[in-house]
Amino acid sequence: MADSPPLPPDTAPDPRHTGARVWARAGGGVHTVGMQLQLAGEAQRPDRESEDFAAASPEALVLLDGSSSPAGMESGCRHGTAWYVRRLGVHLLARLTDRADRSIAECLADAIVETAALHGGRCDLGHPNTPAATVVAARRHGESLEYLVLGDSLLVLEFTDGPPRVIGDNQRFPDGEELRRQVWSTVPGSAERAALHLEYALAVRAARNRGDGPWIAAASPRAAGHAETGFVRLDGLRALAALTDGASRYTERFGLGSWADALRLLAEAGPAELIAQVRAVERADDRCERWPRGKAYDDASAVYALL
Repeated sequence: MADSPPLPPDTAPDPRHTGARVWARAGGGVHTVGMQLQLAGEAQRPDRESEDFAAASPEALVLLDGSSSPAGMESGCRHGTAWYVRRLGVHLLARLTDRADRSIAECLADAIVETAALHGGRCDLGHPNTPAATVVAARRHGESLEYLVLGDSLLVLEFTDGPPRVIGDNQRFPDGEELRRQVWSTVPGSAERAALHLEYALAVRAARNRGDGPWIAAASPRAAGHAETGFVRLDGLRALAALTDGASRYTERFGLGSWADALRLLAEAGPAELIAQVRAVERADDRCERWPRGKAYDDASAVYALL
C-alpha cells in the first residue's frame, strides 16, 4: 500500500523557471478580498531537483525552502528533501483553508505531524539531518491577514501607506557565523569549501530544533511554536510577497534594489523576472568573488499576491 496520498504533478523538478498567474476572489459574508497571485520557481542547476515548494488558493499561500545537505551526508530518510517539502506544503495549505478554528502555528504543527506519519517505519525521524524546511504561510482570516514565517525565507508586506515591512530570517545561528564566513571565503567547488560546508552543516544540525535553536520545520511539531506569527488588517494592505532566500538575494545579497523596488518589479513583471535578474548576477559572479555566499546558485522561488 502506498505510504502517501497522490499529489498533483510537482512544480519544482523543471530546471527552468516556472510561473503561474491566476485571478482569485475569496469571499466571506459582506466582505470580499481579491488576490491576483503569481508564482515562479527555478532549481539552482538544470541537473538538480528543486527543494522549494509554493502553492496557493484564493484564501491562503505557502512557500517552503528545503534544507539542503552536503553531498553524501546521511539523513535517515529514504524519501529526500524534495519529497518532504511538497507533502508538508500540501498538508499545510489544506489546514490553512479548512481549519479556521486553528491558529496558523497550530496548522503548521498539525501539518508536520501529518507529514511525519507519511514517512513510514523505515525512516529515522530522530536523525539530526531528517528532511526539513523553512516556511512562509499566509491566509485571509476575517478582515485580517494571518501570517507565519519560520526560518530565513521572507514575507514582505506592502501597505497602502508607508514603507514595506519585511518579516523572517528569524532563526539565526550565532555560534556558526564565524564558520559560515570561512565557508564564504573559500573557492566554490574546492575541497576546502566542501570540508568547511560539511563542518558547518553538522554544527547547524546538532543545534537546531532544541534549546535556543535555530528551529526549522522537520519531524517535531514543537518547531511551529517558534515561528514568527501575527495579523495585519487587510484594508491597509496593498500586496505581499513571499520569497525563499534564493529569490531574496535580489535585495538581501546582491542589492539590485530596495524592497520597494522589488515589490514594484514583482507587480510590473512578476516573480519570474525577479528570479531571472538574480540568475544574471549569479552567472556574472559564479566564483562568489564580488558577492561572497554559500552557494553560487540556489533554488529560488517567489509568490506575489496583489490584494
